[in-house]
Amino acid sequence: MNTLILGVLAAITSAFSWAASTMLIKVGMRNKSPVAVNIFRLYAVSIMFAVIFLINGTFSQIAVLPPELLLVAFVSAQFGFVVGDYFYFNALKLMGVSRTVPITSTYPLWTILWASLFLGRKISPQVIVGAILVVVAIIVVRKAEEEEHINLRGFVFALLAPVSWSFAILTMDWLTQSIDVLSLAGIRMVFAAIGISLFLPRYGKELREITQKEAIVLIGAAISGLMLGQYFFVYSVNLVGSQIAAPVSAINPIIASAMAILLLKEPPNKKILEGLILAVLGVILISTA
Repeated sequence: MNTLILGVLAAITSAFSWAASTMLIKVGMRNKSPVAVNIFRLYAVSIMFAVIFLINGTFSQIAVLPPELLLVAFVSAQFGFVVGDYFYFNALKLMGVSRTVPITSTYPLWTILWASLFLGRKISPQVIVGAILVVVAIIVVRKAEEEEHINLRGFVFALLAPVSWSFAILTMDWLTQSIDVLSLAGIRMVFAAIGISLFLPRYGKELREITQKEAIVLIGAAISGLMLGQYFFVYSVNLVGSQIAAPVSAINPIIASAMAILLLKEPPNKKILEGLILAVLGVILISTA
């Protein structure tokens, strides 16, 4: 199969996995703080990767990696799954899925910018047009938030999340040149779990109060979003680069918002839907440039 097609299919698969994870997280965090939810899912997926590494002998390969690569992987994990997801989960809690996702889907815009500045990737006029559509989508959604009197802090969190994610994707793109896909996906999860452990003293009590039902839901979210979603995304970046993988994977707003409206009964808003359409059109232009 053509490398480009395989990379795009992998990115699409990650988008479906992330959309499913978003729905599960929204359900699982109704009575829990975003940080507690993130701690639980990162620990869960880290254990899963550790078991896989023990079975296939990946730990021996990781042990010989240069310290500088491990350091970059650690930083990438913090921006992707600790800092970025902290903003994302708080935005979800404050504004809901259908209002948060169109804003956070702008991470391809930032990823393309960083890839051009730091990795030397060329940006075509079509990509610029797509980027403009994404920015317009943000403005449209922001106007909807003003009309509905949504908490300003939620909107700010939703804007900061994609910036953090894009930096994580940039560093991951660079790392794929030296570390195989499975190892990199697992290393980032374990490092993210280590980083978020700083919050354990504050959220330990809340974690102990997680019910069996909530645990099952959050484990499902971890498998879908952090194991399958991240593996296929890293695989896509390895094949076609972050400048293609990131925009293609951003179709997850279509899936997630549709699920939110249909399954979670979140009320649709005309301007939110308009913003979503503009964001998707921008993503399509960027990914086909």
